[in-house]
Amino acid sequence: MSSEPIIQLRNVTKRFGSKVILDGVNLDIYPCDALAIIGPSGTGKSTILRIMAGLLEPDSGAVYVKGERRKGLIEDYPDPITISMVFQHAALFDSLTVEENVGFSLMQHSKLPRATVRQLVRDRLSLVGLGNIGAQYPAELSGGMKKRVSFARAIMTDPSNPANNPEVILYDEPTAGLDPIASTVIEDLVRHLQRDVNDCKTYVMVTHQDSTIRRTADRVIFLFNGKVQWDAPVEEIDHTDNPLVRQFFSASTEGPIPVIA
Repeated sequence: MSSEPIIQLRNVTKRFGSKVILDGVNLDIYPCDALAIIGPSGTGKSTILRIMAGLLEPDSGAVYVKGERRKGLIEDYPDPITISMVFQHAALFDSLTVEENVGFSLMQHSKLPRATVRQLVRDRLSLVGLGNIGAQYPAELSGGMKKRVSFARAIMTDPSNPANNPEVILYDEPTAGLDPIASTVIEDLVRHLQRDVNDCKTYVMVTHQDSTIRRTADRVIFLFNGKVQWDAPVEEIDHTDNPLVRQFFSASTEGPIPVIA
């Protein structure tokens, strides 16, 4: 692993109203990291992803990407690398076909011929196991298929401008609401994309699901009370004495994590 982080959060704080969601968070993401962010609901996991993506600005603290401090939001000042995000609910355009959804960025921002874009879309859909559904609409797809379409969109590349190709993927609850078999398909796909897509070796995933954590993460952080409370290799889950981690994975109602009735 490189000693230089690709993304750094330094003393990041975020409030919504009077509620402090993130309280001085420090976190480093390294090239080829396969990181899972876990913790109880409402502890700021998705907020961290949105701050990493440049979709949300911290109230205080700093975000560094490839050593450069981010100013404002991603739409104001582009990062030195491209960071893609896979949203929990796929976030597809209902009025566009699958092909148009996956190729949307290229059709909007590149000068590639339409035929080239269509071929690139087919290649990405084939990579996620959906090579023949380009003409369908999101309403015709299952939940798991929609997730895979959103993956294909996140890893779309522009051969005419390689600098815009994604180097980091952020996954927000990619297996939420899926049955165990569909979850396994998505978990395998996450690892497959890391192995087989040249530019997409680094990812950060927010998840609650035990199987997703164990099958997709090499490193895990536990977020609670607005702070990183535990940071360790995934293998340490079953050996740590950290009471937060032990309670979380045992699903016990007894421990430092309060039960919300």
